[in-house]
Amino acid sequence: MVVNVVRGTNSKPVASDALVASFLEQPQLEGELMIGFPILGASSGPFSVDALYLSLQYGLIIFDLIEGPDLGPYQDRQDDAVRLLSSKLLQHKNLAKKNRLRIDIEAISFAPGVPRLGLSGLDSEYAVTDGTDLLQVVQELDQEQIDEDLFLATLSAIQNISSLRRSRSPRIVKSSTSRGAKLQVLESSIATLDNIQNRAVRETIEGVQRIRGLAGSGKTIVLALKAAYLHAQHPDWRIAVTFNTRSLKDQFTRLITGFVIEQTGEEPIWDNLRIVNSWGGRGGPERSGIYFEFCEANKIEYWDFQSAKRAYGADSAFDGVCTAALANTETPKSMYDAILVDEAQDLPPNFLKLCYFSLTEPRRLVYAYDELQSLSGSGLPSPIEIFGLDERGMPRVDFDVEDTTIGARRDIVLEKCYRNSRPVLVTAHALGFGIYRRPASDAGTGLVQMFDQPRLWEDIGYEVVDGNLQAGTQVALRRTEESSPLFLERHSPLEDLIQFHNFKSQEAQDTWVANEISKNINEDELRYEDIIVINPNPRTSRSNLSPLRARLLKMGINNHLAGVDTSQDIFFNHGAQSITFTGIYRAKGNEAGMIYIVNAHEGDSSGPNLALVRNRLFTAITRSKAWVRVIGFGDKMDDLIREFEMTRRENFKLRFKYPTAAEREELRIVHREVSIAEETQINSRRESISGLIDDLERGSLYLQDLDPSDLARLSKLLGNNSDAN
Repeated sequence: MVVNVVRGTNSKPVASDALVASFLEQPQLEGELMIGFPILGASSGPFSVDALYLSLQYGLIIFDLIEGPDLGPYQDRQDDAVRLLSSKLLQHKNLAKKNRLRIDIEAISFAPGVPRLGLSGLDSEYAVTDGTDLLQVVQELDQEQIDEDLFLATLSAIQNISSLRRSRSPRIVKSSTSRGAKLQVLESSIATLDNIQNRAVRETIEGVQRIRGLAGSGKTIVLALKAAYLHAQHPDWRIAVTFNTRSLKDQFTRLITGFVIEQTGEEPIWDNLRIVNSWGGRGGPERSGIYFEFCEANKIEYWDFQSAKRAYGADSAFDGVCTAALANTETPKSMYDAILVDEAQDLPPNFLKLCYFSLTEPRRLVYAYDELQSLSGSGLPSPIEIFGLDERGMPRVDFDVEDTTIGARRDIVLEKCYRNSRPVLVTAHALGFGIYRRPASDAGTGLVQMFDQPRLWEDIGYEVVDGNLQAGTQVALRRTEESSPLFLERHSPLEDLIQFHNFKSQEAQDTWVANEISKNINEDELRYEDIIVINPNPRTSRSNLSPLRARLLKMGINNHLAGVDTSQDIFFNHGAQSITFTGIYRAKGNEAGMIYIVNAHEGDSSGPNLALVRNRLFTAITRSKAWVRVIGFGDKMDDLIREFEMTRRENFKLRFKYPTAAEREELRIVHREVSIAEETQINSRRESISGLIDDLERGSLYLQDLDPSDLARLSKLLGNNSDAN
């Protein structure tokens, strides 16, 4: 068994490569080899450990990497590294005994570029190697073996960034069984990043890297901490973090600031590490964005949203301006050394291409996305379609080829969900895909959409319990215990985790929700920021939410509509006790203990836009860290409740026939996204055809009254459609 390498970044790439190669030549050296981590705060500024080796047999060893033929003051560097790391680890009680570390720390200077003759006659108290005798040098340190508990505790302490995920302020709870107490336990349990997420933060690629994962798998946190890590290691780099949802800006600022201070003891250099909008506009750094800066740097016309909307339509506005910007720029100017993009599924592919061409070589672009959370109704194309071919006719980006950097992956999948419990997540998927949706009379399936690649279900944490995961066959899927930890659902009874309610009217719905929120605040020990009320349909959010908000105000419960009553960059109003109300777009990327999804019946429809509508419902449900209430009124709400009841009867398994390629294409056509104008036109045409058929059946109109050429064209279209089916 060989060592497990986690390849971060540092300023010594050649020596890092040589160290990894030397380790891989020695199968006796098992354990964890971490390149470019940790970063330690010191009085003189941040101190980056070049590499760290932890194993059961050899304990903890720091590697001082040397590039070039000169050793320099290696004794001082070894002493500093050991002293600073010891100080960090002593803060962890389980690693200390009588003010001494339970694990010894040694150091080795690794100098592959120093001639062998230059390594003779050195200070015997300080280990040095050029790599050819690595195993011997490690063994001569005579480190004591450690047990597995100490190994895991040390690894956890080295990776520990738990304080960044804890609640902003300590909870004060009086009852150990209240919702507030349960949420406190949950937040403590999920506070520390798991090993997969830790790897994803540090794994650094000289090129394009993709991070995929479910809602709640930590994509936003990983992306924020990766940006902070790159900044701490390379403070001179110009780094940009960008996203689709403006309310994420506050979260990114908090996460990045916390990580950089925790690791380095200093504030980020915000001139070099920028958190910017994807579009942006004039008005200074706070209003700036990647697209705006691209236009300014390349001296091309900038389009604001209103101008772009008139030219390309609201839904295609950003895609239109990004496409035009690329077409009008022959040789794009390099603006950044690294760009990290969150919510890539909600941004046009040409925006990613614009980011790519805004980078210095080797074009360090990291983008994170969740296929099902797309609020545009369309997923991302393949990397080859997005980034195109180079001058040799080769793909600029291809995730299917083998990784060339040992210990760093170009395509990272975060399959473990730390936000949603198994029942909540499976329900969200069942509704999002229409797994148990009743088929329309003329359709063979109730499915709304489906992954083109069946293996993606396994990538996101499902396993096959019956049938086969391939097109045209029946299959049953369930969450694995590894991907959906049981502690996320054991804090409350199943019937409390997720509930669906149908009321007779909006007034009855609002009355119930207002009373429940009052109970949450006054009896359940939940805080105002533990509650989010979401209206899934962005077109109706203001009008639908207004009566409920007014009812709460009469009850003395303050509330705000995110991005309207607050700055567009603010979601939770932390400066005041206030319940957050929101449409679906601002809800993305945010989470809370209790989620109320009101007017959820608007999440059931048929025909065009259904995939988009169901994705909104999926996104709303997956904002919950603990409890979800899906509420609506009318017959459509009954249909959603029926789908949920079938999901529950299946014990939260997904059982369906996997559609063929032709069937998936049919789903894309039937449930495609259309604009308001297009939807109006479709409905008008439907009514015209229905009226025509009614007239023919009543005899008030005859086939002979119709143009024969029109009848022939219609007959041909219907015949082709019949053949296709």
